[in-house]
Amino acid sequence: MKSESDESQGFSHLDDKGRARMVDTGAKPVTRRVARASGNVAMNAATIRAIEDRTVEKGDVVAAARIAGIMAAKKTASLIPLCHPISLDSVSIDFDVKGESIELVATAVATGRTGVEMEALVAVSVAALTIYDMCKSLDRGMVIQSIRLEEKSGGASGHFLRKEGAP
Repeated sequence: MKSESDESQGFSHLDDKGRARMVDTGAKPVTRRVARASGNVAMNAATIRAIEDRTVEKGDVVAAARIAGIMAAKKTASLIPLCHPISLDSVSIDFDVKGESIELVATAVATGRTGVEMEALVAVSVAALTIYDMCKSLDRGMVIQSIRLEEKSGGASGHFLRKEGAP
């Protein structure tokens, strides 16, 4: 049941007195929700080779980053204030070497009353940070960049797809 402040504030994280609150999603329909986020880590060619050859001293960088990103997605509500804890159906993270960077794409899926955009974004962010952590002894100049939502579906706001070339 919606409270009176839910009616007046919509889905704001502020009540009618300006106080922080968690949005009441109880009246929203349960739907399948999918979000895809991306980012990349730019680095020197030698670091890319070490990752590909699995010669980084700390171990398999991609495997560690994948696990870290999935674990982080599961903890999103603990990291982002007022974010709803949700039961994830799946989280996957793909890695692709492009020139002197590794592109990451995380996909989060849930069946519920609220979206999974934050889970996909957190997964990409933590996976990128893990790459940095595991390779920093080789390349402290790495740059984590372009973390963004690429696509989301499910829920009342409908489908979002980032236009090609859009920032």
